[in-house]
Amino acid sequence: MSALECIAVDDEPLALGLVCAFIEKTPFLSLAGRYSSAVEALQAINTKQLDVIFLDIQMPDLTGIELARILEKAGNRAPRIIFTTAFNQYALDGFRVDAIDYLLKPFNYEEFLRAATKAQAYAELLQKASAAAFPETKDEYLFLKVEYQLVRIAYDDILYMEGLKDYVKVHLKSDPKPILSLTSLKALEEKLPAIKFMRVHRSFIVNLDKIGAVTRNTIQIGPTTIPVSDQYKDLFNQFLSKWM
Repeated sequence: MSALECIAVDDEPLALGLVCAFIEKTPFLSLAGRYSSAVEALQAINTKQLDVIFLDIQMPDLTGIELARILEKAGNRAPRIIFTTAFNQYALDGFRVDAIDYLLKPFNYEEFLRAATKAQAYAELLQKASAAAFPETKDEYLFLKVEYQLVRIAYDDILYMEGLKDYVKVHLKSDPKPILSLTSLKALEEKLPAIKFMRVHRSFIVNLDKIGAVTRNTIQIGPTTIPVSDQYKDLFNQFLSKWM
């Protein structure tokens, strides 16, 4: 795998210089630019093929969190973010915008390298997923962001998925404790193969192979009864007709 293309963004010259020095010191990172404002960085992001942004949060004009929210709209095409900040109260905001990691200033090279290694591992998993042309091929796995990791979950292990306010709870056959991922059911619905999974309610996607019993308005998966809403009833009835 080639080196990850990175930029550093910080309005403090000393902090910016340190991050750039750390990037240049790391064999699997390549410094593609340094910027003293998020506005300048945004222009570069639109013209460069980048993998990682080392991004300060407290900056004038456009904060790091605001830039991250802009990049969220690009989905997986956007570079991953590692925040660098002196203020620990932004940790939750960093998690909500799907940052790889969060470095609290002052940090040393060991801490920097630990965060950079997470970005490398994430990129490698994405590369494997891309090589498999997921989801168009017969891949049997789903890649989910869980905390600061990209976790591979076998389709066959999934019983059903439950949408919460900002998260999705993935219920598994192999583990009584569900996995919690900061994503949406809509995003997962677009990734999952329709031959295996069906959205039956605004709050539920089910694994069709795990259905044990059905009625006109409900699905039974193990001990769990899942409602079928009017919005998805026609599609569900098409599936149900195959049972008759």
